[in-house]
Amino acid sequence: MAAPVSERERIEARLERGGFAVELLRAPELVFRALSSLRRAGYDRGLIPSARLDAPVVSVGNLSAGGTGKTPLVAWVARELARRGRRVGLLSRGYGARAGALNDEAELLRELLPLVPHLQGADRVALGRELVARHGCDVLVLDDGFQHRKLARALDLVLLDATRPWGLAGRGDRDAPLLPRGLLREPPCALARADAVIVTRADQASSAELLEVRRAIERHAPGRPLALATHAPVALRALDGSRAELALLRGREIDVASGIGNPAAFERTLATLGARVVVRRRFPDHHAFTDDDLAGLGARPLLVTAKDAVKLRALATSALESVRVLDVELRLLEGSAALEALLDALSASHRERERAALHEGLHG
Repeated sequence: MAAPVSERERIEARLERGGFAVELLRAPELVFRALSSLRRAGYDRGLIPSARLDAPVVSVGNLSAGGTGKTPLVAWVARELARRGRRVGLLSRGYGARAGALNDEAELLRELLPLVPHLQGADRVALGRELVARHGCDVLVLDDGFQHRKLARALDLVLLDATRPWGLAGRGDRDAPLLPRGLLREPPCALARADAVIVTRADQASSAELLEVRRAIERHAPGRPLALATHAPVALRALDGSRAELALLRGREIDVASGIGNPAAFERTLATLGARVVVRRRFPDHHAFTDDDLAGLGARPLLVTAKDAVKLRALATSALESVRVLDVELRLLEGSAALEALLDALSASHRERERAALHEGLHG
């Protein structure tokens, strides 16, 4: 159970082994790279249309397949827009969702933003129109939307994980492989489309690593606003909502179960709080937990992320009594003024359009 099982770890192990199996993936990677390039060119040149809604769209996305910590930034953007008087709606694809149900990220966002309407599904253009028409939303936040160019956006906020900005540990922007040989959905040059780049988990990278990330971002997206962020632990709670001090983890032996894109980052955060991991069980991102997944656990506190916690409540295992959820929030270490200026300009421009439409209606 303790063996690496996440998709990221499987790809890393495969690349480290090298050999014929990796060489076989070079051809499909080249095909994926070519198709990705053609698709980008089609949208960039207007050959493939993007639908525009009657409300500006803020996309929060990344280059790699998961693991950058988008959900805390989505929550931060939604709260900041609401603070500016906007009626916010959320859009997402819903990867890993069961039929008729929300996926783990949507369930978490519903807890974090209970008053914000959230629709998920494959047709985000139609869902966006529904949020505007039926829910009265005047700005939409598109979760994991950097590659979803069918929907035009006013802002593209792109996240990079400081510990593995190009998908895999130890790979730079010049040698990072794309899917299926690596974890990049697009090459680093796609950052040129970003309106701002947010480097998450900046507290887990060295000064030298952050400097290299800065230089790479400047190569691919010169002049774009850059922010550094951390996912700061803020609370420790049981599944029933009762809370405990984070200091209780100091010096404690714990077990960890996770079904997220970057389990190692979660475990490093626990280590910074003084906890000692005894058993770690890692599952693929969006994993649907079963009672068997937690079998044999419960003798020690079992730490999980808030994203995984929403999937555990339906289980019947006695191990749930030992579950403790580590709540985190996005904190900007650098670049907050630039991001807030982008949101200010977005809100202001939308209000100008509203006033212009009203004026035209009164005097047209």
